[in-house]
Amino acid sequence: MKKVLITRKFPEQFVTPLREVAEVIEWHEELEVMPRAELLAQVGDVDAIWATLEDRIDEELLDRAPKLKMVSNLAVGYNNLSIDLFKERGIMSTNTPNVLTNATADLAFGLLIATARRLVEGADYLRAGEWKGWSPMQLTGMEVSGATIGIIGMGRIGSAVARRSRGFDMEVLYHNRNRKYEHEEMYGFRYRQLDDLLKESDFVVVLTPYTAETHHLIGERELKLMKKTAVLINVSRGGIVDEDALYNALLNKDIWAAGLDVFEKEPIALDHPLLTLPNVVALPHIASASVKTRHDMFQTNLEALLTFIDDDKPKNRLT
Repeated sequence: MKKVLITRKFPEQFVTPLREVAEVIEWHEELEVMPRAELLAQVGDVDAIWATLEDRIDEELLDRAPKLKMVSNLAVGYNNLSIDLFKERGIMSTNTPNVLTNATADLAFGLLIATARRLVEGADYLRAGEWKGWSPMQLTGMEVSGATIGIIGMGRIGSAVARRSRGFDMEVLYHNRNRKYEHEEMYGFRYRQLDDLLKESDFVVVLTPYTAETHHLIGERELKLMKKTAVLINVSRGGIVDEDALYNALLNKDIWAAGLDVFEKEPIALDHPLLTLPNVVALPHIASASVKTRHDMFQTNLEALLTFIDDDKPKNRLT
């Protein structure tokens, strides 16, 4: 019987089918990361790991897991996995593409509107008892309808955000490693080099994968290229944006506001400088957090693990 390590407390309905066909070791906390020392101690004889983004499956871990042949990652991103080493060592890995596209695109656009129209700031203003009546320029924000949106990373989620933006009559610019000619022809999206996209866009939405090449892709130089009225939205990975540079840009009014669902270090510290700024809308990495989407993600991983246990090759393979 194969042995599976689950690094979080997952809903029992998705764990029970595994228990029927494998020996399952499960971390007992849903909201707390399995400590690294505990993770390393548990992998010695496991055949598969059901992991989350916070679990680094790297060389140190692989050296301690000689039987490991499968990692199923509860995310579409996989920067926590040492993919090249997986390939060298013949370890299969899977993720959860497709199932979280709509939820993430919805959240990205919701965050864009909330940031542009100062919704969180307005709600806090009301609850603090500061609202004394209507005034002409009170809590005025940026217009969304008819604005120009620049999307960095035109994959599944980027394309979904772009399609949503058409409902607001927005002009869509995009930057991607490969041009999407079919999108340009079908929807009228326009390709731009990164610098030009930053200069022209009213809203810049970061949706590119996080890699060594995209680390701090948006830094001081890039932020200074943006309009002073521009809004930056990041729902991809925190490390793509240099947070120190972003803080300075917001403080110095080089850009107007930022909406962030991800951070370089998560969970973000409550004393982080970005959280002191009124023109930052910050969320706790909830882009895919709809009940349906999370269940679909669990089910996708579960099916991959069951297929592996049945000595077959799962779908959605990364390696």
